[in-house]
Amino acid sequence: MNNKQTLEVANKIFEAIFAEKCPFDLDEILTQFAFDIRLLQKVIDSTTGEETWASSINPTKFITQKNQENFNNGKGWMLKKREINNLEDVIKLWKKINFTTTERIYDSTNISKSDTIYGCENLYRSNDCRKCKNSIYLDGCGSCEYCIASQRSGNSSFCIRVDDSGNCANSYNVICSAKVSNSLFIQDCNCLHECIFCSHISNRKYCIANMQFEKEEYFEIKREIIKWILGG
Repeated sequence: MNNKQTLEVANKIFEAIFAEKCPFDLDEILTQFAFDIRLLQKVIDSTTGEETWASSINPTKFITQKNQENFNNGKGWMLKKREINNLEDVIKLWKKINFTTTERIYDSTNISKSDTIYGCENLYRSNDCRKCKNSIYLDGCGSCEYCIASQRSGNSSFCIRVDDSGNCANSYNVICSAKVSNSLFIQDCNCLHECIFCSHISNRKYCIANMQFEKEEYFEIKREIIKWILGG
């Protein structure tokens, strides 16, 4: 995705969770919401000098998947046999052909600055994802759609900062929980709808800090919390 498409996705996510358009640019989204996500780093393709993105910057030589495939279809990666006198000779030859492949994308479309992506569509700067769509800054997610800054989660949609959770929707900052919808700041919970700042409870709605509220007073407090989250 290009930057315009990515921000359009962000707007849809913010509107679903906060009923507000996203007030941040991509760098601000990264700083505000994805600050602890394991993200790809910018490196240089050693064969072309172009920018690429890798999950680890420890290797010293990189090549994009596309350039690796092009080289294989051209000259090929096999070397002519030559005399080897010692281990140092082997290591020198290995270094000539040992590049870390970046931006590994399989059966996917419209993927940007991402690596190890399988069966995905419309992702921006994400890593190790499967069957995800329209998402930004993901790590280790599967079957997620319209999510931002989430990791190790699955089967969730329209969420921001969902970690180690599943089957969540329209929610922000959910940790180790399942079947959470329209909620904010939830940890270790199950089957919650319209709850805020709750932990270790199940099958509840209109709760704040594990306290039961009436629907009207709940939404009054929720509006103030959303203003605080968005810096309003």
